[in-house]
Amino acid sequence: MSSTVTNAWPTDIRVQQGGTELHVAFDSGEQGTITAELLRVESPSAEVKGHGPGQEQLVWGKSKVKIGKVEAVGNYALRLIFDDGHSTGIYTWPYLMKLMREGDALMAAYDQKVKAAGLSRA
Repeated sequence: MSSTVTNAWPTDIRVQQGGTELHVAFDSGEQGTITAELLRVESPSAEVKGHGPGQEQLVWGKSKVKIGKVEAVGNYALRLIFDDGHSTGIYTWPYLMKLMREGDALMAAYDQKVKAAGLSRA
């Protein structure tokens, strides 16, 4: 992980498009938008990530999920509260940077997992 990822500090965080996107700008000059769907299906919570390697759960059917509320967690992260009731993920600044940078690749991998399971993103 580059030092930009580990040391970047958010300068602007905004929920946009009626809760379907989170725009984040960092003091490194990088900025971007992360969809609520990606934030939800890649939540760093135990519900999604499990309690260890190999325990990850496929969360699907979240294409219409919205961010209802954003809460600061200390000075290092956010807690996002989604309209489906999920609220246990703690999104650190480096994790938000990763989702912002790798969002397209992460969504492509997610699409493949959903398809392989015979499910739909809807």
